[in-house]
Amino acid sequence: MPSQECGLQRTYLFNNINEMRKREFLGGFELLVLLALIGLGDEAYGVPISDAIEASSGRSVAIGSVYITLDRLARRGLVSSRLGEPTAQRGGRAKTYFRITAKGFREVRQARRTLMSLWQRVPQLQRGTP
Repeated sequence: MPSQECGLQRTYLFNNINEMRKREFLGGFELLVLLALIGLGDEAYGVPISDAIEASSGRSVAIGSVYITLDRLARRGLVSSRLGEPTAQRGGRAKTYFRITAKGFREVRQARRTLMSLWQRVPQLQRGTP
């Protein structure tokens, strides 16, 4: 019996871990990238996304971190991409344009609800006191 019980516990734990993986939380930078995409519309690509985050946060953003994050968000189905036309100014290379998907919008809304709920539970932040 004990070994069967242990097996059931492992199965339960494994199922919980798999469920958690399906429902990943957005990281802070991921949320910033998604919000920048929403603000920029369908013609968003790496540099304007980086510029939008820098302008809003006052912090420097490495373009590589934007593209790594966009790749991760695409694998999760939160953004989609398309190639533009190659241009001479870019040495014949095409820009990759990104847009947020319906699933991405749902995740952003869920993150907002979560943050607002947590924010409201911290009275010091509501009153502006340290």
